[in-house]
Amino acid sequence: MSDTKGTAMPWQSPISPGISWYESNMLERPEYPALSGSVETDVAIVGGGFTGLQAAYNLALKGVRVTLIDACRFGDGASGRNGGQLGTGQRWSPEEMEGTLGFERSKALFDLAEDAKKHLLAFASVHGIDIEYVEGQLNVCHKPRLEKEYRDSVEIAASRYGYAHQSFMGRDETVARLGSERYLFGIRDTGTGHIQPMKLLVGLARQAALAGAALHEQTNALKIHQAGGRVTIETDKGTIRAERALIACNGYIGNLEPVTARHVMPIRSFIGATKVLNDFPDVLPGGEAVADSRFVVRYFRKSQDGRLLFGGREAYTADNPRDISDHIRRQISEIYPSLENVEMTHAWGGSVGITLPRQPFVREVMPGVTSIGGYSGHGVMLSNYCGKLYSDMVTGNRSDLDLFRELNIPAFPGGARFRSVLLFVALSWYALRDKF
Repeated sequence: MSDTKGTAMPWQSPISPGISWYESNMLERPEYPALSGSVETDVAIVGGGFTGLQAAYNLALKGVRVTLIDACRFGDGASGRNGGQLGTGQRWSPEEMEGTLGFERSKALFDLAEDAKKHLLAFASVHGIDIEYVEGQLNVCHKPRLEKEYRDSVEIAASRYGYAHQSFMGRDETVARLGSERYLFGIRDTGTGHIQPMKLLVGLARQAALAGAALHEQTNALKIHQAGGRVTIETDKGTIRAERALIACNGYIGNLEPVTARHVMPIRSFIGATKVLNDFPDVLPGGEAVADSRFVVRYFRKSQDGRLLFGGREAYTADNPRDISDHIRRQISEIYPSLENVEMTHAWGGSVGITLPRQPFVREVMPGVTSIGGYSGHGVMLSNYCGKLYSDMVTGNRSDLDLFRELNIPAFPGGARFRSVLLFVALSWYALRDKF
C-alpha cells in the first residue's frame, strides 16, 4: 500500500483554477508519493482520475502489478471537480443512437450505461464511501418546439429500452420542482441522481492502494514509446517499463497530448457554489439535479447542506477567466431572479475532454497502449466503468469496452495548427443557437 498523509490546507491545482467546494468539504484528502527512480510493472497507467484509478483497483485486485502516475494530484482534473450528475444512457439520447447505429448497438450501449450506474453505486456501498448520493434528475427545456421530442423520448425509453424511470413534466410540474419559471417542460428521471465526486475519488484511490496498486502523484509523464514488446514511459521522476499502458487523462493530456489530441480536445468548464439557501426553500425543493436543453448545458443541484452548485460557463481556450463567480451568479439570476445578489462561497473550473460526436474515445494508439477519454461531460459513471472494463480486457475476461472501441470517432478537422480555432468557432456557433 502507498504511504499517505493528510493535507491540512486546501490544495490549489496547477491545472484547474479555484478551490472547489468539494475539496473544502473533505475532512481528509490523502497525498501519495511521487515516483522515485525506475520501475518494472505489468501495466502502467497515466492519469489518476476515475478511469485510471478504477483500472488500477481492478487490476491489482486480480494480482496484476500496476503502477499509476499523475502529473498533479488525484482529482485535479474533471473527476474531482465536475457537476456530480450521473445521467442516464450515453451523451446521445437512445433514439439518436438508434438512428445512427441501429437498435441492437444502441440498446447495448444503453444497457452498458445502466451497468455503469449500478457499478458506481455498488462500489461506493460495498466500500462504505459516503458519496452523498441523492436520487432524481430533471432534464428541462426552454424551446417550445421540442415538446414532442421530449414526450416521445420518455415513451421510447420505456417501450424500447426497458427504462421506466422517466416521466414527462408539463409546465406546472416543471416550475414547482425547479422553483423557477424559466423552463417550459421537462423529463423527470428517478432512476439516476447526483453525488459528491471528490468523495468518490478519494475513496477509490484508497481502495486501489489497499488492493496493492502503486499510486504516485506529482509525477509528470514526458514521453511514451514502445519497442520490443515493452512500453516505456519516461517521467520527470524516473522511467516505467511495462507490458502495456493505459492513457486515462481525458481533458488534460499534458505532455502526452500528441497521442490523442486529434480526437480528444479539452474545453474549460466552471462551477460556483452559493451560501446555504435556508431563506429560499422553493429552489429545488425535492433535491433533484437539473440539466437543461442548451448545447452549452447549464447544470445545477443542491449540496447536502443546502448550497446551490451551479455550472454552465464554458471556455474553449486554456485561459482562466477572472470573473468565475460573477459570471456564474449572472447565469443563476436568469433562472432564479431572487438569487441575483446571492453570495458565492466557492468558484472553480477545470478541463473536460470532448470528441467530435460527443462519444467516448477508446483506441489502441500504439501497440500495447490504450487511450480512453473524451467523455464529453457525461463521464461520472462511464469513466469509472471504462476503467473496470479495461481491467477486464487486460485479464482476459469478457469486456464491453469493444462497444466504445467500435464507435466512429473522427479526428477534429484543421490539423494541429487550426484545430483549436475551428473548435472555438463551432462551439461558439452552437452557443449562439441556444438563444433561439
